[in-house]
Amino acid sequence: MTIYIGADHRGFALKEKVKKLLIKLDYRFEDMGAFKFDQYDDYTTYAEKVASMVGDETGSRGILICGSGVGVDVAANKFDGVRSSIGKNKDQVKAGRNDDDMNILVLAADFTTDKEAEDMVKAFIKTDFSKKERYIRRIEDIEKIEANN
Repeated sequence: MTIYIGADHRGFALKEKVKKLLIKLDYRFEDMGAFKFDQYDDYTTYAEKVASMVGDETGSRGILICGSGVGVDVAANKFDGVRSSIGKNKDQVKAGRNDDDMNILVLAADFTTDKEAEDMVKAFIKTDFSKKERYIRRIEDIEKIEANN
């Protein structure tokens, strides 16, 4: 599994910490930017890069980070095959992976401590989709919505 990670200027510092965690946990990831702090960059650039990879590459996951989390979440969910959600805590993230096969975790850098981010990232990468019939049915319904819009 490849994890694609991206962040704008408000999420840049947290992204660098998350990368160190992924290295420590020995997970393969690809940094999609920003590669340096640029106070004038736009979250849409990184949301597009990460979401396009996750939407096209079955089994991959993504982590997006911006100030509030809302911008990258909205942008990422415009891509077919993407099920992105803002992480609130590790239990909510586990539920999102288990029930909805969430494939992009969004972190709100302005509202998330380093410890909370670490806990959510671990929950995101270690929790599998349960593949229960009702959850599969709901994802298939989402795919039908995507195909018709």
